[in-house]
Amino acid sequence: MKLYNTLTRKKEEFKSIKNKEVGLYTCGPTVYNYAHLGNLRTYIFEDILKRVLEYNNYKVCHVMNITDVGHLTSDEDEGEDKMEKGASREGKTAQEIAEFFTDAFKLDMKYLNIKEPTIWAKVTDNIPEQIDLIKVLEEKGVTYKISDGIYFDTSKFSDYNKLSHLDLNSLKEGARVEKNIEKRNATDFALWKFSEVPGERQQEWESPWGIGFPGWAIECSAICLKYLKNQDIHCGGIDHINVHHTNEIAQSETATGKKFFNYWMHGDFLNITGGKKMAKSDDNFLTLENALIRKNINPLVYRFAALQTHYRKPMEYSGESIRNAENGLMNLANKVRNLKYKVDNLKNYKISDEYKKIFLSTVNDDLNIPQALAVVQEVLKSDLSKGDKLVTILDFDKVLGLNLDEQKDKKLPKDIIALIAKRKIARNEKDWSLADKLRDEIQEKGYIVEDGEKMVVYKS
Repeated sequence: MKLYNTLTRKKEEFKSIKNKEVGLYTCGPTVYNYAHLGNLRTYIFEDILKRVLEYNNYKVCHVMNITDVGHLTSDEDEGEDKMEKGASREGKTAQEIAEFFTDAFKLDMKYLNIKEPTIWAKVTDNIPEQIDLIKVLEEKGVTYKISDGIYFDTSKFSDYNKLSHLDLNSLKEGARVEKNIEKRNATDFALWKFSEVPGERQQEWESPWGIGFPGWAIECSAICLKYLKNQDIHCGGIDHINVHHTNEIAQSETATGKKFFNYWMHGDFLNITGGKKMAKSDDNFLTLENALIRKNINPLVYRFAALQTHYRKPMEYSGESIRNAENGLMNLANKVRNLKYKVDNLKNYKISDEYKKIFLSTVNDDLNIPQALAVVQEVLKSDLSKGDKLVTILDFDKVLGLNLDEQKDKKLPKDIIALIAKRKIARNEKDWSLADKLRDEIQEKGYIVEDGEKMVVYKS
């Protein structure tokens, strides 16, 4: 299995620290707003990575943080805390905002068939660990205090740019606009920020340095060191490379004297028409709800669309691309459904060794999912029996995560498909009242709902 490692800028054979066990960390959402489609593309890529590892018989311990404090509106430790800003915008407490948007994010994950992490780690549940880590850094003499907080002196970490490969001399010469004139170096970053007026912030804590809150990068380091014994793979979006992940490495390796993760993997941006990346800061973002669900489009259409482009390449988003993905997923689901109609007992058939070898080689080549989808089409066109085709494709779907065994009939209207998706989530969450309400709504529209091992819906 080969993965592209941002740290070395090349594809490398993956070797886990412990045999057949993987420690995986993925940077989670800052829960001050809905996740946009660009964010969700990164989580789909990370889900594919996790599924491919499991397909290779690795046991994955997956940790994801929930950033509910400390992420400022600027990566350079300037601006307002995003949670405080979100609370002010919504007229709610920061905790209420965090809980609401955490639930919204988890719902998006279910819609997109993204597996939940082994461990969810809220930043506010791990404040003592962050304070303890800063203490260690202070003891090692790499911190200093200025008027707004405690900072890490990046000049004391010789390999600061080993992940970003940025020219540090150009930064010193002003390539990056410097706003905080008290900082010793342009790249220095906050470990602990002081409350401007203690008592006015909704989220602040006592510390050896005064009342305040943790910097953005310290949270991930503290959580990784706490929950992951084996630090194998760390993931995120490419926008995390130059600042957030670079800072994580500097503070973690300084504190422990050990390498902080062996593999760093990053997903590229989702661009909207005109080649501009989708971002909340530019107020040009689309959510799963307003882009697909309100239009009665199966959310898995977006997952299918994301699988068409390799995770390290920019993905272009448009209404046309979604329509093409919808047609593509429907076409694939119909072919799988037609096979199911003609196959009686799956136990009588076997996965094709020949095609599984090709598929495995493809996904193990730095998650080449676009090519893996082509292998699925090759299976459909092959001389395999219908039963062997079906079990082979369903095996591949363990990686693709398209729920091909559960896709509904193409003839079902989009509004019925959307109701079915919502009802499935309600049943999974054991919200029987909502499930019954949705069933009645489906039946009022002229469709029969039969519950069993699998929900079946058809025209009455």
